[in-house]
Amino acid sequence: MNMKLSVIIVNYNVTQLLRNCLLSLQKYIKDVNYEVIVIDNASTDTSWKELIPEFPNIHFISSNINGGFSKANNKAIKTAKGEYVLLLNPDTELEGFYIKELLDFSDSKVKFGCLGVRMHDVEGNFLPESKRSVPDMFNSFEKLFTNLKKNNSKSYYRNDVGEDAIAEVEVITGAFLLIKRAVYEEIGGLDESYFMYGEDIDLCYTLLRKGYENYYYGKASLLHHKGESTVKDEVYLKRFYGAMQIFIDKYYKESKPMQYSFLKAGLKLRHQIEKIRLK
Repeated sequence: MNMKLSVIIVNYNVTQLLRNCLLSLQKYIKDVNYEVIVIDNASTDTSWKELIPEFPNIHFISSNINGGFSKANNKAIKTAKGEYVLLLNPDTELEGFYIKELLDFSDSKVKFGCLGVRMHDVEGNFLPESKRSVPDMFNSFEKLFTNLKKNNSKSYYRNDVGEDAIAEVEVITGAFLLIKRAVYEEIGGLDESYFMYGEDIDLCYTLLRKGYENYYYGKASLLHHKGESTVKDEVYLKRFYGAMQIFIDKYYKESKPMQYSFLKAGLKLRHQIEKIRLK
């Protein structure tokens, strides 16, 4: 029987959340031949090793350096055997839907790129990064400098697509990203120049440029303990805004110089504002 799915989880200091995530996979992956690969990204908390005897069927890999999210996923996927890979955050839990439904949907699409689901936080609030547009001059200005949450508009967060809809979108999140392994390998995987943040936008944009279609599947919901493993400090800000800079350097510097200079100035200004807020 061919391996249908490889679930790839990069862990960093969130053992208890990882345990809950693994239990949710056991509950909601039915009638699918699958494997789970957990790569620990040099956690300072080594309690994740206690999960090895608890989950004997899961393949655990230990990385001796934390080279970032992209590098860890690419390393783990080299060992994967599934037709599809699912990049999954350790601070997420599947809820009330079976993965087979998503795989059947994906199989039905000729130019399938990747797929994401509806995410919400612990309070039940919808997380708008579940469905997004590719950053450009207009929607980035809106995201960086205003609180315009215009309903039914195609803004950075795709407010024109209903939370429960199934629709083609440009960008989904790397917290839950389903893609064919062959396609992932064809486009070169995640760009390792991103340490954390931005690599999912880049991957989705690369798929679109290659003629693939990306989907938001709002019928399936995922609990995301957002930011549990992220301290909002200067290092976070540097990585976040650095990731956006890598993206615009890569795609706009040559082809869209006016947009590039506008976005560069906007990112720099917003980064400064956020740094002042921390103090």
